[in-house]
Amino acid sequence: MSQNPFRYFKTSREITQLAVMMYVRFPLSLRNVEDLLHERGIDICHESVRTWVDRFGPIFAGKIRTKRASYMRQHTQWQWHLDEVFVKINGAQHYFWRAVDHEGEVLESYVTKTRDKQAALTFLRKAMKRYGAPKVIITDRLCSYWAAMKEIGNKGRQEVGRHLNNRAENSHLLFRRRERAMSRFRRMSNLQKFASTHASFHNHFNLDRHINHRSTFKSMRNAALSEWRQLLAG
Repeated sequence: MSQNPFRYFKTSREITQLAVMMYVRFPLSLRNVEDLLHERGIDICHESVRTWVDRFGPIFAGKIRTKRASYMRQHTQWQWHLDEVFVKINGAQHYFWRAVDHEGEVLESYVTKTRDKQAALTFLRKAMKRYGAPKVIITDRLCSYWAAMKEIGNKGRQEVGRHLNNRAENSHLLFRRRERAMSRFRRMSNLQKFASTHASFHNHFNLDRHINHRSTFKSMRNAALSEWRQLLAG
């Protein structure tokens, strides 16, 4: 039996889970979360929130990711969108790769110092190992994608065209907003850990509010919150 990850913490699991969800899901600072919890009668320090996010964020995200990956591997992957953005870490330029499916869910996030063939190949293999191979992969005109797909035999599935990759471009906005609230990152490992956690949280609470009726949205929101609370029991 695995050990209880909460065994050294005095605060209740429910409060810890609420604080982690508020910080990762919304563009809030650590002190914002502290103040919001204080309004609910919960007196904690913002450094406690930092510790909880670092300790339990990847645990919650891993449970969400495992369940969704198991479900997605049972269904045909229709279309992926791949894109990379520039990220500054201690003044040095890095590259943040992201894979998004046709419904806007973030499949994989990967941070590298280069954007050559090897980086693209590692990123693709990592995503395909977890979710399987899609029928179509839409990318920009970066040559590294073409070289990587040629090596793994997916060259015929690649599509490149103007405006075709808007799905991936738009998916960067939520992360960019979160990055600004955190005043950027200091280490590659911190960016990789938070990006993976943020992606899983976003997928779980992504309810397509703009295309669903109010009643449908409310029922889906209740189901997402109920499933989120059950993570502690899993």
